[in-house]
Amino acid sequence: MLRSLDIRDMLLIDRLELSFGPGLNVLTGETGAGKSILLDCLGFVLGWRSRADLVRQGAAQGEVQAVFDLPETHPARAVLADAGISIDDDELILRRVNALDGRKTGWVNDRRVSGEVLRQLSEVLVELHGQHDDRGLLNPRGHRTLLDAFAALNMMPLRQAWAARREAARVLAEAEAGLEAARKEEEFLRHAVAELDKLSPEPGEEQRLDIARRAMQGAERIRDDVARALQMLGGEGAEGAMVDAARWLEGASDRAEGRLDKPLAALSRALIELGEATQGVEDALSALDFDPHALETTEERLFALRALARKHDVLPDDLPGLADALRGRLERLDAGEAQMGTLRAAARDAEAAYDAAAEKMTAARQKAALRLDRAVMAELAPLKMERAVFTTVVAPGEPGPEGRDAVAFTVATNPGAPSGPLDKIASGGELSRFLLALKVCLARGNDALVMIFDEIDRGVGGATADAVGRRLKALAEGAQVLVITHSPQVAALGAAHFRVAKSVCDGMTTSNVTALSDPQRVDEIARMLAGDRVTDAATEAARALLDG
Repeated sequence: MLRSLDIRDMLLIDRLELSFGPGLNVLTGETGAGKSILLDCLGFVLGWRSRADLVRQGAAQGEVQAVFDLPETHPARAVLADAGISIDDDELILRRVNALDGRKTGWVNDRRVSGEVLRQLSEVLVELHGQHDDRGLLNPRGHRTLLDAFAALNMMPLRQAWAARREAARVLAEAEAGLEAARKEEEFLRHAVAELDKLSPEPGEEQRLDIARRAMQGAERIRDDVARALQMLGGEGAEGAMVDAARWLEGASDRAEGRLDKPLAALSRALIELGEATQGVEDALSALDFDPHALETTEERLFALRALARKHDVLPDDLPGLADALRGRLERLDAGEAQMGTLRAAARDAEAAYDAAAEKMTAARQKAALRLDRAVMAELAPLKMERAVFTTVVAPGEPGPEGRDAVAFTVATNPGAPSGPLDKIASGGELSRFLLALKVCLARGNDALVMIFDEIDRGVGGATADAVGRRLKALAEGAQVLVITHSPQVAALGAAHFRVAKSVCDGMTTSNVTALSDPQRVDEIARMLAGDRVTDAATEAARALLDG
C-alpha cells in the first residue's frame, strides 16, 4: 500500500505531503488544476520515463519521496533481495532527486540505487491504467502473462521442458560442430598419432638422453689423454724407472753403511702409491670406454624427440600426453556417428516433450480465454456495454519458455462489427469501461499492487458512471485503488477524497492537494455536479450520492 507521497519543488508543487489509506482513494479537481502532476511525480520516484522539465521554476532541485507498506510476502522483497537491499520492517521508502541540470539520483531506504532498480520495484508496487497507458492493459506484450495469471497456470513444467529442449539442442550442436571440425583434421590426426606412436616418447626421456649424450661426449674428449698418462705410468715409463732405481740401490745398500735405508723405504712407498695411481687410471680408462654407435643412436633419438616437440609446439616431456589427446580425438571421431545418433534422439525426445507441454498449455489458455471472455462480458453489461464483444485471441506464436502462444485482447463495440485491439477500436469512454471490466476480472485475489486509474471514467455519466464507481470500490476491497476522476458518482464512493486546486500568489502558480472532510466532500461533489454555481439542489444531490 502507498502510505504517503512527499513532493518538493516539482512542476507546480512547492511542498506537498499526502497520506493515503486502504480502499478507494479519489482525487478530483477542475481541468488543469494539476491532477496529472501527482502521477508525473509518482512516476518520477518510481523510475518511469518522465518529462525533462520537472523541477519547479526558481528551485535548485526537485524531490519526491514515496513510502509503501510492504508485507512479508510482497513480491517487492524479491526485487530488493536481488539488488542486495535488506529492510528491517514493513516500511519501504523510495526517494529520488531531480537536479536542475537533469541529473537524477534515487535511494531505497537511504541506499543509493539506479533508476533500473526503481523501475523493477515499480513493476510490483504500482499498476497504472488510463486511456493512453502503454504500461498496463493496453500493451499486447503483457496479455499472455495476464491471461496466465487469471487462470493461475503452473508454468514450471513448461519452462523445464523448454530448458531441457534448449540444452539438448545445444549439446547436439556442439557435438556436431566438434565432429565436423574433427573430420576436417582427420588426416592430420591419423598422421600425427602414427608418428607419435612410432617414436613412442616417454616422460622424462629427453632429460635422460641429454645426460647420457653429454657423458659420452665428455668421455670422447678426455680418453686419449688418460690413455697416454697410463702409458707413461706403466711399462717403460715411471714405474720401470723406479723399479730399476730400487734394484741398483738395494745392491749398493750393503756397502752404504745404512745411508740408503731411508731412500729405499721412500722409494718402496712411492712404488706402492704409483701402483695405486696406475690402477686408478686403468679403472678410469675402462669406464671411459663407450660404443661410438651408442652415441650416434642416443643423439638421433634425442634430436627426433626435440624436432617432434617443435613441430607440435610443446615441450618434449609433453609428447606422451599429446599423443593420448590426439588419440582420444581420433577415438571420438570414430565413435562420433554413434554418439550423434544418441544425441539426436535425445534432442528429438526433448523437443517432443516440449511440444506436448506447449500443446497442453495452449489448451489450458484457450479454456481460460473463454472463461475470461465470459467474465469480462458479465462486467460490461452493468457498464452499459452489453452489445460489445470482448474476445481473448490465442494464436500461434514464437516458441519460448512460456509456450508458443501469442495472446491478444480484442474488442468489437457492436455485434457483427470487426474486432481489433482495445485502443484502436474503442472510443475514449468505451475504452475506459473495457479497461475497468478487464481489470476487475484480472485483479481478483491480487492485492499486492497499488492500482491507479487516470480518468478511466471519462466520457460516461449517470448510471454508467455509478456502475464504474461501484466496480472501482469493489476492486479496492482488501486493496488500494487511487482514482483521478471527474465523475461525482465515482468520487462519492471513495473511502478518502482529495481535491486538487491551482492558485496564483505573487505571480507564481501553485498546485495544492487537500484531504477533504465530510462537509468539504459535499461541497466538492456539488461543484462537480453543478459547475461554478452550486445550487441547493446540487448540494442535496451531493449528499444523496454520499449517503447512497
